[in-house]
Amino acid sequence: MEKKLYKSKTDKKLCGVCGGIAEYLNIDSTVVRLILVLALFFAGCGLLAYIIAALVMPNKPE
Repeated sequence: MEKKLYKSKTDKKLCGVCGGIAEYLNIDSTVVRLILVLALFFAGCGLLAYIIAALVMPNKPE
């Protein structure tokens, strides 16, 4: 079965983007959130990437 990237419905804080990425990669969502925070502080592009992902990623089908 092909894996697809969806926003998480169960593991979400804002939009479910980090939870969806964590489910796709089979890692803890805290790790993904920490990487996002580091990208916000050091690269400056984390917020823009999160907003784009929240708009582009589909919701998980029922």
